[in-house]
Amino acid sequence: MNVNKDLKNSRFLTKDDCDPPIKVTISHVEQTNVAPADSKPEARWVVHFQQSDVKPMVLNTTNGQSIAAITGSDESDGWMGAEIVCYCDPNVSFGGKLIGGIRVRAPKKAAPKPQSLRAAVAEAEEELDVPW
Repeated sequence: MNVNKDLKNSRFLTKDDCDPPIKVTISHVEQTNVAPADSKPEARWVVHFQQSDVKPMVLNTTNGQSIAAITGSDESDGWMGAEIVCYCDPNVSFGGKLIGGIRVRAPKKAAPKPQSLRAAVAEAEEELDVPW
């Protein structure tokens, strides 16, 4: 049992859930009451994911701007179907203290499959239309 991961029973994604990083696909964004039970309601924007085993993420300005840059859309309706990676960034500060937090980034693109020198030359000749 991990004290930070297993004893906290949050309805929303936490920094501990994102270590190691997780790749998710956005399904939708909606306003949700994020306040604990028996507390004054607090409506916040929440990002939901297609993966059923991943909790929704409460959106902050930094992550919202990052997702907008990744998707090319300032409108959350344009985020549906986009893949992002949620990770724990230890350099997130709050109240002047480093506490760590969730950050998002675009998934890394797969490296191109290496090809033989012969195949590379043939491809280059084809592109240049070299008549050998």
